[in-house]
Order: sequence, then structure tokens, then C-alpha cells
Amino acid sequence: MSGFRSYMDLALEEARAAAARGEVPVGAVVISGQGEVLARAGNRTRELCDPTAHAELLALRAACAGLGQERLTGCDLYVTLEPCPMCAAAISNARIARLYYGASDPKSGGVGQGPRIFAHPQCHHVPEVYDGIAAGEAAALLQAFFARLR
Repeated sequence: MSGFRSYMDLALEEARAAAARGEVPVGAVVISGQGEVLARAGNRTRELCDPTAHAELLALRAACAGLGQERLTGCDLYVTLEPCPMCAAAISNARIARLYYGASDPKSGGVGQGPRIFAHPQCHHVPEVYDGIAAGEAAALLQAFFARLR
């Protein structure tokens, strides 16, 4: 990957902001094929009283709205935590080209763990997947958040 630039730092900023709002610290960023930040979001499930207000879905919705289209062909998604099955299905439906995620999620993940949504024959589009990007920092945010709750 010549000239590769990670945008995980922006996703981590969104995760920190989510934690400050009392949300599970997950952040996501959608990047165009030209390297432009199209959307950024952190979890807002509690704030919006919406179980679907995961960082990934909020970022995908904002990017689609900004572009005026339902697909994000050629775009990349950076997310601090492995997407759940719901988010993985949305990533596929949005036609994201590349998914970069930080920490694995053995309990609720849907990409490398659990149902592995992209491996199903019903999955219409499979992005390239790169895991472990800033995984230590992403995991530390989550661990600190849940330790405070206990």
C-alpha cells in the first residue's frame, strides 16, 4: 500500500468524545477514495435512545447524505471496534471498499468473530478488511470505560 495513510486517529477522537458523553467509546470515520473525510461519528445510542445509533451507522448515514447517494463505492471506513453484525451488513450494503478496524470484539463482533457476515453467501459485497489498526489504544478506551461502570 504505497502512500497509505491511516485515519484511525480521527476515529479514536470520536471514540473519546463518545466516552465523554457516557456512550460506549466507539468512533468511526468515512474517507473518500481521494482521502477526504466525508463523515465522522461516535456512538450515540443512549443520547438518541436509538439502538441503531452505532458510530458506523451514523458515519455511513452522514456520508451518504453528504454525497446524496445510498452507496459509498470506493470509500474506506475506519472504526475503533470490530463492527457488530448489524453494522457489518450496513457496511456491505453501502459498498464500502475497505474496512479498517481496531480492537476485536469476541462478544459482539460480526466480521472476524461470531457470524462473520462477509463470509455469508447472502452478503452482496465484501470489503477488504484490515484489523488490528491501533487495537491497543482502542481496547484501552473500552476497558477504561467499562471499568468505571463496575
